[in-house]
Amino acid sequence: MEDIEDIVGVAGGAPPGLRLPLTSVGIKPKKKPRPLIPSSPQIPGTQTIYMKTFGCSHNQSDSEYMAGQLSAFGYAVSDNPEEADLWLINTCTVKSPSQSAMETLILRCKSAKKPLVVAGCVPQGSRDLKELEGVSVVGVQQIDRVVEVVEETLKGHEVRLLNRKTLPALDLPKVRKNKFIEILPINVGCLGACTYCKTKHARGHLGSYTVGSLVERVRTVVAEGVKEIWLSSEDTGAYGRDIGENLPNLLNAITEELPPDRSTMLRIGMTNPPFILEHLKEIAEVLKHPCVYSFLHVPVQSGGDSILSAMNREYTVSEFRTVVDTLNQLVPGMQIATDIICGFPGETDEDFAQTLSLVEEYKFAQVHISQFYPRPGTPAARMKKVPSTVVKKRSRELTLIFESFDPYQGMEGQIERIWITEIAADGIHLVGHTKGYIQALVAAPETMLGTSVDVKITSVGRWSIFGEVINVHTQINKDISSQKSMRDGFNPCLSDSYDSCMCSGKLEPCSSENANTSQDGNADLSSDRDNVFVTPFQSSILQRRQVIAPKKIKDGHDLESKEKNKEGMEEGELKVIDWFLLLGMMVSFLTIMVLLYFFLK
Repeated sequence: MEDIEDIVGVAGGAPPGLRLPLTSVGIKPKKKPRPLIPSSPQIPGTQTIYMKTFGCSHNQSDSEYMAGQLSAFGYAVSDNPEEADLWLINTCTVKSPSQSAMETLILRCKSAKKPLVVAGCVPQGSRDLKELEGVSVVGVQQIDRVVEVVEETLKGHEVRLLNRKTLPALDLPKVRKNKFIEILPINVGCLGACTYCKTKHARGHLGSYTVGSLVERVRTVVAEGVKEIWLSSEDTGAYGRDIGENLPNLLNAITEELPPDRSTMLRIGMTNPPFILEHLKEIAEVLKHPCVYSFLHVPVQSGGDSILSAMNREYTVSEFRTVVDTLNQLVPGMQIATDIICGFPGETDEDFAQTLSLVEEYKFAQVHISQFYPRPGTPAARMKKVPSTVVKKRSRELTLIFESFDPYQGMEGQIERIWITEIAADGIHLVGHTKGYIQALVAAPETMLGTSVDVKITSVGRWSIFGEVINVHTQINKDISSQKSMRDGFNPCLSDSYDSCMCSGKLEPCSSENANTSQDGNADLSSDRDNVFVTPFQSSILQRRQVIAPKKIKDGHDLESKEKNKEGMEEGELKVIDWFLLLGMMVSFLTIMVLLYFFLK
């Protein structure tokens, strides 16, 4: 008996290979075919799911995995809450505003009388939250069971899956929000115990994936055409300490799998100072690798040691300086981002002045400034608070100083290589990043998404640089059919461990003979005119057959074109003759049948 997916037509249905071929289903021609069964709560896999994600890149990765599993089972994932049969909200517990936004969305869903599933850090860290009464919840380590939770919720049942277990597999089906970017979690939880942090209540103690499993995932996503890999974690520097490994070993293993043509780049995620101090030189070597962005997010949180002690951050300002100074000294073009919390309990004017001094000294290009929000159940929530008016004043003062910096001054006229992965909010520019992960905006067609190009910097702003494309390093992507959905919500492509993205139209890396090249071997912009559009179906066939690049075309003329045209004409004539022969055979067969009829009569 066929699975339900083989009977019911579903938008955004199952991945290739899951459905039965048409030839395997018997059809009675005299009976009218039954109409398709409409979406119904009684038939799993026929509904539309609205997904909303709050929080960090780790949460985004979890949402992509949940969307992949739901899509693989036949559900349609949408960014339109009105058309959805069920809402799935992936929550964040880091700050009060994000949780407040979640609570508003939950009330809106309940008012619309829609079935609701809440996932992420809020239900995992605050199980008894009033807003979660009467709704289904799924924990951060239970995302591989999201299909079960959705099924039962659609039936009217309330499901709660929050018990911790083994880490979710990395090879689950996945629908990326941006098909060019893979967010790869290397571990969950952390080894810290920061007094203000609620995430530890949700993500728990450190749990690291093995080096082998992460390397295998990197191989898979590179083959699927991913152009950036973001390593995600609550604390990247703590990786492997629970399994006898360390971050440098992992990074060295991953960089060995990246294409030597630099078509795929690696971005190392946020790391706290304590756990990279002993590996600074090894980390610096990795950051100098051609396929690794020279960028690191290292939160300092405060410029005063007394406040760092109250936060239980387990490092001093001097140790933070050691991290920054060493990386700036050893890595050319190094860019460091940091975080600051304004108004932590007990912060004096002197403590805040030290924070201002630190930021002014290093003139960080990126600083994430936030006011202190007491999170329920944390030690800091019980500490004496700084008056809210003072907190807001300090936040404004720090923001003004930070925004006064001009970190990209002097870059005009320079040539930088960038990797383009997104469309800017204005719909005109494409967004790329330099080796130092500086945001670069270029006015270029969407066909250049997923490419690496050289740009000449024409102007600089406070947050970005602007440039014009002068050289293309990688083949221009001709299939942009899914880019609008990539901007607006989940990409419809289903990319998982056992097949490449069938929507991408991505071919195997082309040899240098496939395009016009400049003297340095890089593809010239004029080569775009010679690129041939390849449909997703053709692409999949070409990938499976490992088609070799066509012979080189010289001076714009195929030296063998006349012979090929002659052969094609001969093949066309043979086909016409075949049709006449077939027609003659049919006439002969009909004549014999008529003679037999009269003879037997």
